Amino acid sequence: MYNLSTLLEDSARRFPDREAVVLGDTRLTYAQVNGAANQVANLLVSRGIQHGDKVALSCPNLPYFTIVYYGILKAGATVVPLNVLLKGREVAYHLGDSDAKAYFCFEGTADLPMAKEGYAGFGEASGCEHFVVITADPAAPSPIDGTDTLGAAMSGQAPTFDTVATDEDDTAVILYTSGTTGQPKGAELRHRNMRDNALTGEVLFGADADHPDTYLCVLPLFHSFGQTVIQNGAFAYGGTVVMLPRFEAHAALQLMGKEKVTFFAGVPTMYWGLLGALEDVRAAGGVDVEELARNLRVAAAGGAALPVEVHKEFQKRFGVTILEGYGLSETSPVASFSPRGEEVRVGSIGKPIPGVEMKLIEPDWTEVNADGSDPDAVGEIAIRGHNIMKGYYDRPEATAEVIHDGWFRSGDLGRRDEDGWYYIVDRSKDMIIRGGFNVYPREIEEVLLTHPDVSLAAVIGVPHESHGEEIKAVVILNDGATVTPDELVAWGKEQMASYKYPRLVEVVDSLPMTATGKILKRELS
Repeated sequence: MYNLSTLLEDSARRFPDREAVVLGDTRLTYAQVNGAANQVANLLVSRGIQHGDKVALSCPNLPYFTIVYYGILKAGATVVPLNVLLKGREVAYHLGDSDAKAYFCFEGTADLPMAKEGYAGFGEASGCEHFVVITADPAAPSPIDGTDTLGAAMSGQAPTFDTVATDEDDTAVILYTSGTTGQPKGAELRHRNMRDNALTGEVLFGADADHPDTYLCVLPLFHSFGQTVIQNGAFAYGGTVVMLPRFEAHAALQLMGKEKVTFFAGVPTMYWGLLGALEDVRAAGGVDVEELARNLRVAAAGGAALPVEVHKEFQKRFGVTILEGYGLSETSPVASFSPRGEEVRVGSIGKPIPGVEMKLIEPDWTEVNADGSDPDAVGEIAIRGHNIMKGYYDRPEATAEVIHDGWFRSGDLGRRDEDGWYYIVDRSKDMIIRGGFNVYPREIEEVLLTHPDVSLAAVIGVPHESHGEEIKAVVILNDGATVTPDELVAWGKEQMASYKYPRLVEVVDSLPMTATGKILKRELS
């Protein structure tokens, strides 16, 4: 038997009394999490869920996510984690597209009525048979008349369960891509994809079950980064997951101090937020910032390119070098990381992780810079290894477009230096073509962030009558900054080639972001 749930089961056997999950005053041991997951598995089997069935889950970063996630796996079913921000129509699409037989949905809040939207979507998905509401208080009634709560449904279920046998190539999780073009597609990830990716923590981060880390979980668990690097990565080595349902920089810093967090992973905007809140937290007292920095052992970044200025400032303030990595939902997700023991190359996404290969390709799959002699050669990153998905669920044509001879094409443009370190240039879809010249937004953003008044920047292409596209920068300024858009245009002209600098600059108070903290460039104009 090869099952992703053995990450939990092994740690529950070896460290039954060690804390597995922390949320506020709630502190659950590995034995407690394992027992609750067994109850969920018994519940699913009693409702007729069988090996290979799909079960959807909408839940923020709460212990319930972890309990239900592993319970589904123990039952031999496939977990379909859904973005907690989905509306009813979108929920219906995901339930129908994945052929989900059951759906667990958190009740939500007044501002985010998840159960209301979830139940509306469930009602439109004819193939989904069971709807269970997860309530914050397990004894509370369901906010949706006529539906079960998780607390009531688990009552009376045994805390022991014989995990259903699965093959390593069986689908463990279906992760839906963000759907920047067309409808979202479900990436089918095998048990071995997810489990082996989690087990790379020993090589990548020095994870050690005898000296377990305390992980701050601010990345959404429905997303591949949070699921693998935080939840599954921690459980593989008996670590403790400290959950924060919604990222807020001040709260994150306070938790890091209170719980003596040793492992932080986030997307670039989270690091930007931590740096911005550091002095306020120090001034407010209650958090020893120096001790917080001493406790921190690992800082990992992914999900988007990390600005060089943020990299340098975090090293200066926290005394920890951020290890930058790279991956996608389709790669479980980790494909490359800055290797431990080697001097970090700021701006690089590192080298392929053990068991994984990477190369650069043209649109026709022809390899670019095969001998590694041209560090400036740009191509689309392709990946092959134990982390590559089965394919897009029920979409053979879409799968064939991105997988060829075991290689997966990422859609990201990159380059490779003489020593095999990779660097992201940009998303192929984000590249701007101005007057026949290729312009990579990330390069422009990096330059803008060196301006003393600029706090955050997003660069996009906008239609232009004669050039095809014009370059526009949307920026957030530092507190008290007075630089004007025209002054930023003039400054950019001095810093960059004539075809690169942004002719259009807009100053805003905030940028639209996904639930994972990525900037939503498609909502900018």
